[in-house]
Amino acid sequence: MRGGASTALLWLVVLLLVVLLWPDLVARFAPEAARAPAEPRAVEARGDLADDERATIEIFERVAPSVVYITTLQQVRDIWRRNAWEVERGSGSGFLWDEAGHAVTNFHVVAGADRVRVALGDGRALDARVIGASPEHDLAVLRLAQARELPPPLPLGESATLKVGQKVFAIGNPFGLDRTLTTGIISALDRSISGPDGPTINNLIQTDAAINPGNSGGPLIDSAGRLIGINTAIYSPSGASAGIGFAVPADIVNRVVPQLIRDGRIVRPTLGIETDDRYSREAERRLGVRGLLVLGVTRGSGAAAAGLRPTGIDAFGNLVYGDVIEAVDGKPVRSRLDLLDALEGRAPGDVVVLTVWRDGARIPVEVSLSPPR
Repeated sequence: MRGGASTALLWLVVLLLVVLLWPDLVARFAPEAARAPAEPRAVEARGDLADDERATIEIFERVAPSVVYITTLQQVRDIWRRNAWEVERGSGSGFLWDEAGHAVTNFHVVAGADRVRVALGDGRALDARVIGASPEHDLAVLRLAQARELPPPLPLGESATLKVGQKVFAIGNPFGLDRTLTTGIISALDRSISGPDGPTINNLIQTDAAINPGNSGGPLIDSAGRLIGINTAIYSPSGASAGIGFAVPADIVNRVVPQLIRDGRIVRPTLGIETDDRYSREAERRLGVRGLLVLGVTRGSGAAAAGLRPTGIDAFGNLVYGDVIEAVDGKPVRSRLDLLDALEGRAPGDVVVLTVWRDGARIPVEVSLSPPR
């Protein structure tokens, strides 16, 4: 009895296993003809793209060929073996400015590079050299070698009429992934940021379009496909996009780039004064007035003609504070960089109105700007 029971139990186990494994056994060992027929599914017609999709595609196809991929190289020397070779230092984005072979990018993309290579959308890689730079605007101009049959330069827009909420597009090479399109809106205007190794950059456009390392120097485009800014920085603890990017406005770009092409640097007019932020802060503590303390006045300058008073020493050896400039055309100035920003876009001969603290009173003083010396 005991042997019969064991046999019955064994057959019961086998039967259960067959029932459980039967679908797999059939799928594995059944002939092909016995399997269910399987064909690719029919593709449903998509229909027309939405209007905003078509507009985005058109903008990218029109603008992308004018966006370039920039690689910077640095020469490394082995002083013992007297060998030298080049290594890649960094990368970024840029765009074609004109038909003469000029490209624009950020200053920080090409700063310190021994050689610059520019890759075009058609696969060509051209050598380029930096012909002008403005660190305070984070802008640089490159001149491409053998600049023949280039794509058209980007259409230029204006930034003075931009509105928060306006749709924008960013094209660049984040993490080396060339000609990447991201979209967003203008989040804010007139932002100022300062880098750890550079000056404060003012009047920036803030956008939530994804900006990542490698996007620097690439264009920010409006819905008409026009350049309205140059992507320059992101705000992110991790170094990746956090929805807060910044761009240099097109109006500043259009003012600065021609000067860089022509002179290689920014040439600003001057008031004709000498000042130092350290002494201005000391005057603020002693006088309770925030502004720029005039330490000296240049002979023959607009400041001299306007009668600005410098700081000096009286007959008894006492320090006599001069004028303190609190504002230029109503714009407060607290430092030398503030003064440079207030004179941005001015030309020699332009007249500005200073708000000057003198002998306990605030007075307006008109000054004609002087050429740089």
